[in-house]
Amino acid sequence: MMRFLAEGRDLNGYSAADVIVGKAAAMLFIKAGIRAVYGEVTSQAGYELLQGYGIPCTYGTLTDRIINRRGDGVCPMEQAVASTDSPEEGYIILRARLDALGRETS
Repeated sequence: MMRFLAEGRDLNGYSAADVIVGKAAAMLFIKAGIRAVYGEVTSQAGYELLQGYGIPCTYGTLTDRIINRRGDGVCPMEQAVASTDSPEEGYIILRARLDALGRETS
């Protein structure tokens, strides 16, 4: 989604499905104009944010939080956007976080 947004792709009115939909993904879907979302695993925060924007969201499993790949803490993208409910601000935060992660692995 970050790449699609950076490229300026018009996704307004589309539906989206993903394995994991947390608050970070929800923000990107909202910013992109997605109109319906399915997440196999969806966080409560992501679900509530989508509902707040009037975007229907269905899921396989609703969970309290999205964990990181190691399974020992919260997903870093979720942590990054925990303090905001603004999709615009979330996008900026996520872009900066991804840029920082790229520098850490270089």
